[in-house]
Amino acid sequence: MLWGAIDIGSNTTRLLVAEPEGGQLLGVMDQKVFTRLGEACGDGGVIGPEKTAEVADAVATQVRLVEELDAEAIRIVATAAIREAANRAEVAEEIEQACGLPVDVLSEEEEGRLAFLGATRTLGHVMEGEVCVVDVGGGSTEVVLGTLKTGVRTVRSFRIGSGSVTDRIVAGDPPSAAEIRAMREHVADFFEGVEVERPQQAVAVGGSASSLRKLVGRVLEYETLERAIRVLTGDPIAAVAKRFELDPRRVQLLPAGVLLLEQIAELLACPLQIGRGGLRDGVILDLLNGAARNGRVRERELPLSPLT
Repeated sequence: MLWGAIDIGSNTTRLLVAEPEGGQLLGVMDQKVFTRLGEACGDGGVIGPEKTAEVADAVATQVRLVEELDAEAIRIVATAAIREAANRAEVAEEIEQACGLPVDVLSEEEEGRLAFLGATRTLGHVMEGEVCVVDVGGGSTEVVLGTLKTGVRTVRSFRIGSGSVTDRIVAGDPPSAAEIRAMREHVADFFEGVEVERPQQAVAVGGSASSLRKLVGRVLEYETLERAIRVLTGDPIAAVAKRFELDPRRVQLLPAGVLLLEQIAELLACPLQIGRGGLRDGVILDLLNGAARNGRVRERELPLSPLT
């Protein structure tokens, strides 16, 4: 059976269709559209009608793709951009009318729980002890602590993301040394005085983290993140995008994402493994968990380790 999840984020609207098999989630379709909702908020935090229509059309198209695959179920979730919009109800309603399905605007706590679920259950191995999941998005950054056995214990959500930092500071292509310095100082000032518990292991998810796998490998620490900054500032965006087979719009946002991940890794005093899954995987796992309780799937179909 196939299961679908659509995540309406601040930078992208992303679709995942997956199937549980052999204790893993096997991706059948993975699609994203750069909608930059976070950038579109006007005066008073209002998302305008043109951007709302663009996102509604993107979601409706993705829903049709899932329906063509005859998926068992699909869930649509929205995160920081819509959650913080002054007209969130109107935006969600227009998207619902376009696609014919409800849109769940996630709270910060629910977003963190689902990201933790998706990150920790799709690594391919059981993580022991206290785990931190770091989800750097376009408009917010979540730091989630818990264990596989007991689930999420704390969710910290910070209103800063790769999109908001880029839009605030960056104009150059590639970013200048002064712009990198300004972003670094802005991120440091934002997190000044913030303290987080230090876990035994940490996992990074989200668009910035998954893109960095192509640039520097599977582990993010000071040396690899600084190497990423050198790569991203050494050539124009289009050249970097072509070299690493990334979308130019993602490359534009990556320097800010790198600096946010570097700041969080420093706070945690722990390198960040790049996760294979994230929020959308967590949404599908949550659907599977509900289906298991209702007897619609068998235990052997569930992904790695029992779901909490």
